[in-house]
Amino acid sequence: MNPLSPFPLSLVVLISGHGSNLQAILDACQTGDLPARVAAVISNKRDAYGLERARLAKVPAVYHPKPKEQDRREYDAGLADLVAAYQPEWVVLAGWMRLLSNEFLRRFPNRVVNLHPALPGAFPGTEAISRAFEAFQRGEISQTGVMVHLVPDEGVDSGPVLAQVIVPIFSSDTLELLEERVHHVEHQLLVNTLKSLCVQPKRSIL
Repeated sequence: MNPLSPFPLSLVVLISGHGSNLQAILDACQTGDLPARVAAVISNKRDAYGLERARLAKVPAVYHPKPKEQDRREYDAGLADLVAAYQPEWVVLAGWMRLLSNEFLRRFPNRVVNLHPALPGAFPGTEAISRAFEAFQRGEISQTGVMVHLVPDEGVDSGPVLAQVIVPIFSSDTLELLEERVHHVEHQLLVNTLKSLCVQPKRSIL
């Protein structure tokens, strides 16, 4: 809990899919392991199961699509307005599959946190686990990992690293086994990193 406030810190979580990392956050908030609350879950995909996870946890679940004709930066400005209405201390990207522009990021400086299933500098962007597995099969790497980092600008998975964990790749692995092991690490690392952030002083909302 924030030592300057008697209330748990507020998180807004952005998702695009199944939401297993969101579930790890919701569970940790429920048990008190994470001294925070999820103020809202926002998805750009109507069928994202993470929205149902939010509803089951009695957390506002918001579908916010981007119309094809809408400019990316205009969409991000509207998304920032939506997020800011919930007054989060931290914005968490937990499987959010859109690159955020500065129209969004400037509203939450050094307060946007992203989870990426690779080590710093390795396999930025989508399909990071499968690309790592292919590189392993070619004999190029023996391990991959997971990192949590800040998103200060429009760089792809290149912001300051908050935490990272190495995940070994074994000769007996299939892609499915590797994915399962990486996701397990993701859940733990994301919650633990958010716990460390929750003891920092509350930041002002722009």
